[in-house]
Amino acid sequence: MALTETDPATPLLDRLASPKALVVLVAVMWLPLMAYVMGGQNLFGDSARLVLLPAIPATLLLYVIGLRACRESTVALIGLTLVFFWLLMAVTAPYLPLMAPNKPIAPFTTPFSEKRDVFFWLGTDFKGRDMLSRMIWGCQRVLVWGVTATAVAYVIGALFGLISGYLSGWWDEVISFVANVFLSFPVMVLFIVILNYLGPSGFNIVVAVTFASAPAIMRIVRGLALDIKTRDYVFAAQTRGEHPLYIMIVELLPNVRGPIIVDACLRLGYTTVAITTLTFLGLGLQPPDPDWGLMIRESAKTAMLWKFSYMLLVPALAVSSLILGFNLLADGLREMSLRD
Repeated sequence: MALTETDPATPLLDRLASPKALVVLVAVMWLPLMAYVMGGQNLFGDSARLVLLPAIPATLLLYVIGLRACRESTVALIGLTLVFFWLLMAVTAPYLPLMAPNKPIAPFTTPFSEKRDVFFWLGTDFKGRDMLSRMIWGCQRVLVWGVTATAVAYVIGALFGLISGYLSGWWDEVISFVANVFLSFPVMVLFIVILNYLGPSGFNIVVAVTFASAPAIMRIVRGLALDIKTRDYVFAAQTRGEHPLYIMIVELLPNVRGPIIVDACLRLGYTTVAITTLTFLGLGLQPPDPDWGLMIRESAKTAMLWKFSYMLLVPALAVSSLILGFNLLADGLREMSLRD
C-alpha cells in the first residue's frame, strides 16, 4: 500500500530511512548491547540494564524501516522478522519477566510443567536452570560476538579489497598472495588453530573470524572494484585530482554495497554456525553466562534420553531460526536487487 502525503508518519519515516539516520539508529541499538554484553555488571553495576534502554526504540524503528524497505519480497520480510525478533529479545532481556538464567531451581523439569510454585514453559536443564531464560539471555552473546566479528572482518577485507582492485600492480599481487595463503586452510581448521593458540574468549573469536573471513571478503570486493574503477564517474574523480583513498571510499565503496550487504547476511549465518560449533568444542564463549553453544554442549549427554531431548532442541532451534533469518534476508535482498 503506497504511503500518501497526508500520512503524518511519511516524512519522519523517510527521514529515518536516510543513510545518516540509519547509521545513528544502528549505533544507538548496537553500541549499548555490545557494552552490556562485554562489560555488564563490571562496568555499570546494578544500573547495567539502563544501558539497554535507548536500544529498544532504536531496534523497533529499524524493524519498521526494514519492513518498508523489504515489502517487495516476502522472503526478505520473513528473514528480517526472524533476525529482529532475536535482536529485540537481546535488548529487552533485562526487562522481561524472566528468572535468573544461572539460578538452579528444579532440575530435569520437563516443558509446560510446574515445580516449586514456578511454571516452566520450556523446562529446566540438568542443573535446574530455566531453559526459556537461558535461551533468551543466550542470544545476546551469539549476536554480539557474531556480528562484531563479521563487521571487523568486513572492514579489513573491504579495505584490502579496494586497495587491491583499485591500485592493482604489486599491491594486488601481494594482497592476493596473502589472501590465497589463508584461503588454502579449511575455515574450521583455521578457527581451531587460532583459538588453540590464543585461547578461548569472545575477543579471540573476533580475531579468528577476521583471519578466516577477511580474505574471502577481500576477493569479492577486489572483483567488484576491478569492474567499477573503469566507470566514468571514477575517471571524473581522477581528473579532478582526488586522492586514491577518497576515490576508494567515496566513489567505489558505495557502488559495491549491494553485493556486500547480501554476502554479509550470508556470512553472519556462517559465523553464527562457527561460533556455536567452537563453543560446543570448548574453544568459544565460556561459562557461566548462558550461550546457545554452551547449552547444546552441556545437554548433549542428557538429551540422549528422549524425555530430556528438549534440553538440546531448545538451543538448537534457536540457532537454526537465527541462521534461517540471515539466509532468508540474503535471498530476499538478492531477489530485490535482480528486479532493480
